[in-house]
Amino acid sequence: MGGRSLDEDPLTLAIAPPPDETFEQRQIREAAEAEARKISDEIDEQLRREREGDKKKKKPVKLLLLGQSESGKTATLKNFQLTYARKEWTEERAAWRNVIFLNLVRNVNVILEHLAGEMSDIPFQPNDDDENELTPALPRPARALPRLKFRDKHRMLKARLSTLAEIQQILEERLGTASTELLSASVNTAAPFGDPSTGRRALQEFSINSSNGWKSALDKFRTLRTPRNGELVNGNGEQVDQPDPDRPRKWNDSEEAIADTIASCRDDIKELWEDPIVQEVLNRRKVRLEDSPGYFIGDAERIAVKTYQPTDDDVIRARLRTLGVQEYRFIFDHGRTVGQEWRLYDVGGTRNSRGAWYSYFDDVDAIIFLAPISPFDEKLAEDRRVNRLEDSYLLWRSVCSCKLLSRTQIILFLNKCDLLQAKLQRGVRIRDSVPSFGDRKNDLPTATRYFQQHFKEIARQHSPVQRPFYVHLTSVIDTRSTAVTLGAVEESILREHLRKADLM
Repeated sequence: MGGRSLDEDPLTLAIAPPPDETFEQRQIREAAEAEARKISDEIDEQLRREREGDKKKKKPVKLLLLGQSESGKTATLKNFQLTYARKEWTEERAAWRNVIFLNLVRNVNVILEHLAGEMSDIPFQPNDDDENELTPALPRPARALPRLKFRDKHRMLKARLSTLAEIQQILEERLGTASTELLSASVNTAAPFGDPSTGRRALQEFSINSSNGWKSALDKFRTLRTPRNGELVNGNGEQVDQPDPDRPRKWNDSEEAIADTIASCRDDIKELWEDPIVQEVLNRRKVRLEDSPGYFIGDAERIAVKTYQPTDDDVIRARLRTLGVQEYRFIFDHGRTVGQEWRLYDVGGTRNSRGAWYSYFDDVDAIIFLAPISPFDEKLAEDRRVNRLEDSYLLWRSVCSCKLLSRTQIILFLNKCDLLQAKLQRGVRIRDSVPSFGDRKNDLPTATRYFQQHFKEIARQHSPVQRPFYVHLTSVIDTRSTAVTLGAVEESILREHLRKADLM
C-alpha cells in the first residue's frame, strides 16, 4: 500500500476539485465558493462593527452600597434617583403613598402594643438590652417604678385606633408577603463572608422579597381594579394576590377606603402621640420612634388626610426593607453623566445576609460604605449582644482587608449625624458606651472627628494596598445636603471609572 507524500497538505487535498470534474460542475463549485466567501466577509465585517461599537459604547458605572441593617443604604440609593434620574423618580413618587401609610400605622400600632403591655396586670421592667426595639417586649417582673395612672381617655384611644391593626395587615398583604423575622447570629459572624448561624427569635419587621426591590413592590400599590373575570389587577394590568379569604373584611378595603380610615383617625393619632402618659410609657420602655427608620407619626396631622400625596423628603424617609441583593438601573438625566447608565446594588445588611455580598465585589467601580455613628449606645436587632458601632468597625475592617477590593475605590459615609447631635443634646455621653472616647468634649464636632479617625486608622492598618481615604459626614434623609455630597461622589467615581476604561 503506497504512502502519502510528506509534502501533501491534508487540507489542500480536502478542498481540491475532483479530478474528473466537468466544466459545468466547476462553474457551480466556484459560484458556491464565491457565495461562501461573501457571507464570511459580511460576518467578519459585522463582528468588526460590533467590536468598534462596544468600544464606543459607555460602560455602565457600577456602585455597591454596603453597611449594616438600617445604616441608610436604601435612602442613599433613593437620593441618587432623586438627584440624577428625576423623570423616573417623579413617575414613582405617588406610589410611595401607601408605603408611608404603612409606616404611619406601624408607628401607631407599636405604641398601642406598648400601651397595652403597660396597662396589663404585669408591669414592664426596663432592660438595657431592649433599647430602640420597635416591638413590645414580653412583660417582666416589676421593679420599683410607680404605676402609671391611665384614664378612660387612654382606653378609648386604644379602642378607636384598634382598626389600624387591620389596615396594617391589608397594606402588608398588598405587598404580597408576610412579616419576616430577623434571626440572631453568633458574635463572630460580623465578617460579611462567613456562614452565619441562626439563634433565638428576634425583632420582627415587615419586609419584601423581590428581584427588583421597591419597584416591584410599588407596582402592587397601583390603583386596583376588577376585570371581567373577577381577578384583581394593578394599574399595569398585572394580576395581584387575592386577599386572604379566611380573614373577614369589616369594610371596603380599597386604596381610597384605607386613606379615608386613616384620615378619620388623624385626631386620635395626634392625641395619642402627644399624651404625656403615653410618652412616659415609651420612655420607660426605651422606645424612641423618632430615631427609627419609617418614623411618620410626628407628621400625622399632614399625612393622615384623604388628599395626601408624598413629598420628596417623605419618600426618602419611607421604610420598606428589602431582603437579598437588589439591582437598580438608572439612566442619569442630570449631572455630569447625562445619558450614562448607573447600576446601583443595595444589599441586605443583617448578619445572615452578608454572605451574598462577595459575588458582587468583582467589576464594581466603587463602594459606598455607610456607617451610622449615632447608635454608639445601641445593639444589633439580630444579636442583642453586639454593639452597633463595634459591628460597623468589624464590617469596615472586613471590607478594607478584602484582597478582591484592594484596587476598588471605597467611599465612607459616617451617617446619621443628625441623630447623633440630637442624642448628644439629650445628654447621652459617648464615653459611657465607648470608654476609649475618654474625657473628650461630648459634642458633635469632637465626636465626628473621633469616629472618623478610628475608621481611617482601620483602613490604614488593614488595606492590602494603601489608597485614598474618602469620607463624608452625612444625614441621608436630608435631601439637600445629600445632593451636594453625591455631586462630589459622582465626580470622584466617574474619574476612576474613566481611568479604568482607559479613556483618560
